[in-house]
Amino acid sequence: MAEFIPFSDDDKLRASSVDLVAFLQSRGEQLKRLGHDYKLIYTDGGGVHDSIMVRGNHWYDHKNQVGGGPIKFLREFYGMSYQDAMLTLLGGYTDSRASPEKPQIKLAPKKGPERRPFVLPEANDNMRRAYAYLTKQRFIAPEVISFFAHKGAIYEDKAHHNVIFVGMDENGVPKQAHARSTLSFGNTFRITIEGSDTKYSFAHFGENDKLYVFEAPIDMLSYITMYPQNWQDSSYIAMNGVYESAVLNALETHPQLDSIVLCTDNDEGGIDAADRLRDILAENGFTNVSREYPINKDFNEDLKAMNGIEPLPAVPHRRIELYEMTVGEALFRPHDMYKTSDILNTAMRGGDYRYAAEIALSASAQLSKVFAKPDDAEKMFGILQRKAVTEYKAYTDKGKLDSKLDELRNAVRNVSAELRKNTACPTDGIRELAIKLYDIAVLAFKCQTELLLNEAPNENITETEEEQPWTEISM
Repeated sequence: MAEFIPFSDDDKLRASSVDLVAFLQSRGEQLKRLGHDYKLIYTDGGGVHDSIMVRGNHWYDHKNQVGGGPIKFLREFYGMSYQDAMLTLLGGYTDSRASPEKPQIKLAPKKGPERRPFVLPEANDNMRRAYAYLTKQRFIAPEVISFFAHKGAIYEDKAHHNVIFVGMDENGVPKQAHARSTLSFGNTFRITIEGSDTKYSFAHFGENDKLYVFEAPIDMLSYITMYPQNWQDSSYIAMNGVYESAVLNALETHPQLDSIVLCTDNDEGGIDAADRLRDILAENGFTNVSREYPINKDFNEDLKAMNGIEPLPAVPHRRIELYEMTVGEALFRPHDMYKTSDILNTAMRGGDYRYAAEIALSASAQLSKVFAKPDDAEKMFGILQRKAVTEYKAYTDKGKLDSKLDELRNAVRNVSAELRKNTACPTDGIRELAIKLYDIAVLAFKCQTELLLNEAPNENITETEEEQPWTEISM
C-alpha cells in the first residue's frame, strides 16, 4: 500500500497555483501560443488533438468540455492518482516532508493580462471573397447572406479578407465577433475576436416562440438555406462551439422564446454539446427542448450533399455505443445478499468490472423489490438496466480510467460495511442501500466502457480545420 501523505493547506495551495504552461514545457509537451493562451497539441490512440487551451494555472478541453487546475489536469491527462499528482506538482516535497532546500516551483501570476477592449476588425470596401466563399464553397443562399450583410452581421475584413460574423446586443450594438478564413487551402482557421462578450453571438430573432441553436454560423446559415420558408419568423443563434451563455441571454432577453431546438453536429462533440446544453437549460427552467440531427456530420455537409458534393458522414459516439452495449449485455445474477460484499470485492481485485456491475445491479434489484414494483427481482433488474442507459450522459464521463477506478473502489469500500449488516432494516434504509448499489453498478459500467475504449481506439485520424474547437484569442 502506498504511503499516506497528509498534505497541508499550504501544499494544496502551492500545487493548485503551479504555472501549467511552464510545467508542461518542462515535460516536453508541445504548446502553441495563441494570444495570451497556449494550445496543447498531443497524440493518443484517436489521433492528433489540439482542443486543450492553457493559461496560467487553468486549462480547458473544448472537445470534452472539461477543465480545471493543475491537480485535475495531471489526474485527467496523465492518469495520476491524487497523491502522485500532488507530489509531482510539489517536486516531491511537502510540509510533512521538510527539506532544507525546497524546489523552486513557478507559480501562475495572480492576475492575468488585461484584455483589450472589443474592437471589430476593419471592414473591406467590398465582400467579394467572403461572398464567394459562402456561396461557392459553402453553398449558402445569396439572399440569406444579403439579409445578414445588410444588418452588418456579416462582412469581410480588410486586413486578411476573412469573413466576420457579428453578435449584437438588443440595441443592435456589436458586442461579439469571430472570424473565419476564406482560404480553400493552407492555414484555414476560425477565431473569436478578443474582448468579445460571450453573452452575445451571431443570431437572428423572429417573432414566434421557436429558437434553433447551432454550433457555428455556417451551420445556422446552411439550415436557413435548406429550410427557407418563413424562416425570419423564427429565431436562430450560433454558440461558436461552447458559449451557452449566449443562448441563456437570448432566452432572457426574448421572453417569447419557449421552444428550443438543438441543432448541434451529428458527431461526438455535437452529441455531448446537446446533452450538456439540455441539462443547463433544464437547470434554468427551460424544459421544452428538442433535438434535430443533421443527416451527415453537420447541416453544411447536408447542404453540400444537396449540391452534389461528397459530404463528411455522421460520426457515431463510440463511448455511448460501448456503454450501451456493456449495460445491455449485463446478466441478472441473483445471489445471497450476505455475500454481495465479498463477491464485489473479489471482482474488483480481479479487475472484472463487468461482473462487479452485474452483481451490484442484481443486488440493487433484489433490494428494490421490497419497496417498488414489480416485486420480481429479475424484472426490476431490467428496469434498472434501462435507467442506466437512459440517464447516461457521456459528456460527464470524461475522466481517465485511474480516476474512475479510485471512485469505484471508494464506493465499494463505503458500502461494504453496510452490506455485511443484517439487511432486515427499515424500508428507507433498504432504499438507500439499493441506490448506492445502483450507483456502484453505473460506476463499474463506466470503468468497463473505458477499458473497451482503451483496447479498441478509433482510427488514427488527425483533426482537420473543420473539426478543431472554437478558441478565443486575439487577432
